[in-house]
Amino acid sequence: MRLFLAINLTSDVRRAIIQGTAPLREAAPELGWVDESRLHLTLKFLGEQGDELVAPLGDALDAVARRHRSFGMQVADIGAFPNFRRARVVWIGIHREPRLELLHHDIEVACEGLGFELEGRSFRPHLTLARVRDGTPETTLRALSRAGERIAVDESVEVTSVDLMRSNP
Repeated sequence: MRLFLAINLTSDVRRAIIQGTAPLREAAPELGWVDESRLHLTLKFLGEQGDELVAPLGDALDAVARRHRSFGMQVADIGAFPNFRRARVVWIGIHREPRLELLHHDIEVACEGLGFELEGRSFRPHLTLARVRDGTPETTLRALSRAGERIAVDESVEVTSVDLMRSNP
């Protein structure tokens, strides 16, 4: 099973994000838009793993959780990886939050103790909104970029847990 560690959002926050980013879906309906129920903030992707890793991961997450109190994070602006001209992923970011960065660091260290490699890239917290399909016209990407510039979603998320999640490829 493919596993990852994530911060899940309340249904109210997910709904507000979907409503606030509707102009993006209108500008490019052909993209692979993430369903509202699946919006989350991935902290670490663990890849294909066996059942035997679930218990040690749970123990490691519990240990990390004991060192962190709940905190708030704020949804930020719209962007794309690597950029809108060559977009592969459209996202909504999270404002810089030192407690989120510390939580991410502690999760990385805990996972390293279980044999996972440390992430080589810097942490860029975001919620994936859509995946861009091959062959998406440049005009669509420009329209998407323009729509993103006009969007301001002002949602706060209370972080109270990190969840071990399973995804289907």
